[in-house]
Amino acid sequence: MHRRRFIALVGGAIALPCVAAAQQRALPVIGFLSSTTPGPFAPFIAALRQGLSQTGYVEGQNLSFEYRWAEDHYDRLPGLAADLVGRKIDLIVTGSMPSALAAKEATSTIPIVFETGIDPVEAGLVASFARPGGNLTGVCMLTAALMPKRLELLSELVPQANAIGLLVNPTPSTAAQMISDVQEAARAKGLQLAILTASTEIEIDAAFAELVRLHAGGLAVIPDPFFVSRREQLVALASHHAVPVIYPLREFVASGGLISYAASITAAFRLLGTYAGRVLKGEKPGDLPVQQPTTFELVVNLKTAKELGLTVPPAILARVDEVIE
Repeated sequence: MHRRRFIALVGGAIALPCVAAAQQRALPVIGFLSSTTPGPFAPFIAALRQGLSQTGYVEGQNLSFEYRWAEDHYDRLPGLAADLVGRKIDLIVTGSMPSALAAKEATSTIPIVFETGIDPVEAGLVASFARPGGNLTGVCMLTAALMPKRLELLSELVPQANAIGLLVNPTPSTAAQMISDVQEAARAKGLQLAILTASTEIEIDAAFAELVRLHAGGLAVIPDPFFVSRREQLVALASHHAVPVIYPLREFVASGGLISYAASITAAFRLLGTYAGRVLKGEKPGDLPVQQPTTFELVVNLKTAKELGLTVPPAILARVDEVIE
């Protein structure tokens, strides 16, 4: 009798950890893969969580995250993606085109929900916007496609400028195409375009020094996660060198930058969260159309314009969506 009770107790003690492990693993796990650093992306992660909560998922309650940050070293992305896949997570969320490409290379079965500013069809991520196919879908902000419009706005702000700088991170495979597109737009406007490359903090400093040496009348920043993570540095250098700069996101202007024209990245990450939640509930990513923004924000910082000695033309003020003073 006692022997049977002992065996039952021992068996139960062994089974309990197994049951606990099974229950723990039943909690969905999202892998978040980013090419940059966590600090500057905190507001966007908060928006991602908000989107997930709208579908009933709350981190720490019925969902967990595995975060992987490449710390602006894009060559680390394939290894980080492979690590997430090896942990057999339920879904991967990516915050840039380089991280999306790394995730796609790492798995053809785990669902991937991406945010990117570059056409995902041209980049080979999905078959089409309407029917992505495969294991990927997401949100495309089309920030790269807006570069000609940004050049136009910068020309309105500094009409006397004949030469404009273009700041590019040369590391992503998509950099060459973006440069080509902006060069074509600059030629159409009769502008000389100076290509300045930077993939480190020191190279950003050097790019601004070169911009000043060239006597360029302004600068346009190509959309890239590295530049988003270094927005405080970029804004400070623009102020120090008195350079009018147009940026790819509102967040730069909120940090003291001059002007931006873009869709809301916060709204994009919130939508990313709702898509991730829908996939966790059983929808196939290949059946969910890639979402695109329908509105774009023109944001101007009048205080910065005054410090630069610029008068914002009435034509721009009439179109502006937000004025920061």
